[in-house]
Amino acid sequence: MTHPLVDVAKELVPGFEKRAAEWDKSRVYCWQNVGELADAGIMGMSIPKEYGGQGASFLDVAMVVEEIAKACTLTARVVVEGNMGGISAVMGYGNDEQKAFCASHVLSGDKPAICITEPEAGSAATEMLTTARKQGDRYILNGTKHWITGGGVSKLHLIFARVLDEAGVEQGIGGFILHADPLSGEMPKGFAVVGREYTMGLCGMPEAELRFENVEIEEKWLVKPPSGLKRGFADLMNAYNSQRVGAGTIAMGVAAGALEHAKRYLHEREQFGRPLAEFQGLQWMVADMDTQVHAARLMLHEAARSRGPNGSQYPDMTMAARAKLFASEMAIKVVSDALQMFGARGYCDREPLERMYRDVRMFTIGGGTAQILRTQVAGTVLGIKTPQTRDGYARLTTPARFAAE
Repeated sequence: MTHPLVDVAKELVPGFEKRAAEWDKSRVYCWQNVGELADAGIMGMSIPKEYGGQGASFLDVAMVVEEIAKACTLTARVVVEGNMGGISAVMGYGNDEQKAFCASHVLSGDKPAICITEPEAGSAATEMLTTARKQGDRYILNGTKHWITGGGVSKLHLIFARVLDEAGVEQGIGGFILHADPLSGEMPKGFAVVGREYTMGLCGMPEAELRFENVEIEEKWLVKPPSGLKRGFADLMNAYNSQRVGAGTIAMGVAAGALEHAKRYLHEREQFGRPLAEFQGLQWMVADMDTQVHAARLMLHEAARSRGPNGSQYPDMTMAARAKLFASEMAIKVVSDALQMFGARGYCDREPLERMYRDVRMFTIGGGTAQILRTQVAGTVLGIKTPQTRDGYARLTTPARFAAE
């Protein structure tokens, strides 16, 4: 049985679809849609009931995301960020105070910003330079984050940084909860939004650069996974598996929406005295599109239901990577084929296909590139570690030499 909020999402979709082009052209965040999501209980639907949420599963969230993504990619992304990734990391590893604080913001409509990427640390995320040095009962944060989704509109920030003790000795990578409201001007001293990228698609979602100069964060806002800071980054990234399922679901939902538009047009449009739906070449294209969307949906639902090893509450890493990889690449092809069926009409803004095509292109890049995901899947299939550093394989194959050094 589907979660009741799936039907609620379907009721909201006509309004989202009507306004989708507006957010795209104006490059303005979809505040009206966010208000409707919060009022409906969709924002934070995965948050446990004791913190005010619905206690919905990742599969429930995925089914809601698909319905919304058919109409508005931007709004679907807000739903993912409001239920997976950063907020799921806090709900999984945070203490009661952290959970209650973050839950209240998300349930009221805030989309948390997960701050990992840096100018020189993209796919190689562990090469981040941002530091948080302990000073008494607080940490002093310094560094720069780039391509931060929601930077400038989000209030909650989960910032990944190298944690240093008071002597400057690194303890591991941790996540810090920081509240900053750029729109109201309520900003911690030293925190700044210093730039925004103007992207090809998802134009209403800011991708910003954030700068931290001696920003003070109380120690109580450090999220401490059970295994400690030495494995903190790995634990926190496990929560990101849910976000990958969400991102793949957005891509699949956009593809499903494009297929619906194509089906409509093939029945409406006539050439050579008959509907386009009667031409076998287009029929075969539709069959392939439908098959690919269906396959992606099954993989994503499998990943959403899965759990990683050692009692993890998050989706299995390989299943999430495999599903996002397949769904994101499939979506580009399906949306492109749908646009092709419309001909010149699909190439202009009279139809939503040109916007959908621009939007969906991001999903083989953000949240783990297609190439990084292939590396992860290959490592599981072959049963080997797949380090990407220049000396990584040497360290694995000749550990004695490196130990001697």
